[in-house]
Amino acid sequence: MSVIYERVALIGLGLIASSMFWAIKRGGLAGEVTGYARSRETRDTARDIGLCDRVCESALEAVEGADLIVLCVPVGAMGDVAAEIAGALKPGATVTDVGSVKRHVIEMVGPYLPQNVHFVPAHPLAGTEHSGPRSGFAELFDNRWCLLVPVEGTDPDAIERLRELWLSMGANVDEMDADHHDLVLAVTSHAPHLIAYTMVGVADDLRRVTDSEVIKYSAAGFRDFTRIAASDPTMWRDVFLSNKDATLEILGRFTEELFALQRAIRTGDGDHLHAYFTRTRAIRRGIIEAGQDTDAPNFGRGGSRP
Repeated sequence: MSVIYERVALIGLGLIASSMFWAIKRGGLAGEVTGYARSRETRDTARDIGLCDRVCESALEAVEGADLIVLCVPVGAMGDVAAEIAGALKPGATVTDVGSVKRHVIEMVGPYLPQNVHFVPAHPLAGTEHSGPRSGFAELFDNRWCLLVPVEGTDPDAIERLRELWLSMGANVDEMDADHHDLVLAVTSHAPHLIAYTMVGVADDLRRVTDSEVIKYSAAGFRDFTRIAASDPTMWRDVFLSNKDATLEILGRFTEELFALQRAIRTGDGDHLHAYFTRTRAIRRGIIEAGQDTDAPNFGRGGSRP
């Protein structure tokens, strides 16, 4: 592999940014990677663990002379960051992001960017329940998907260069329209997270089931809800507020399905339940066959991480 961007600036130094840095270093894909985080503690941690070639004291310093700027901050903060750095962007540079919502990011970031800068929103569909600069690792994107959502009129060369970076970091890459992206992610990520948060909240509220019982007997399925619900609360607050319409549409469909299952249970309709579970089981097989998970015991998670 060879250098794709001479200088990359990472704004925000959490799981995705730190994993990007280690993946870029693994492949020798950039001459220099600068980084900035709003929290001094995060910047100090980044320096301690060697995250980024140069950790800067301001976003403006980090983006100076950068060929690629990656916004790795919560969706709700992206507009403010774009406004802050706009005047310091190098002509011909590409600005991208890693946000889980795309229409909102385009509306918040796009108006601030100068005409001589390329804007290629992106979303790597990879992550863990861990967050912060220490949580990143080079293999996070291997065989995962990164969706590029370029705005109309974007230079094809800028899109292709970013595609090459993500491919070189181990990801599969596809392109998608912003509104379709937000609907797909409402199905595959946003609504499942909200349901997981809700189920954990139900367990917390149901006083007839003690905390110790919930913890001791969680292997029955509740454990995987808690794994999802352990995700960063600021990020997920912003996701739901900025992808409101698509999430509400999917939650409406979910509620209809849930009512149908409630009715089947109440009336003893075993045929309906069996047919429904058989159909949904096929989705799980498809995910495994696509290499996006494993059928190993315990989902292949072993004891690798708590």
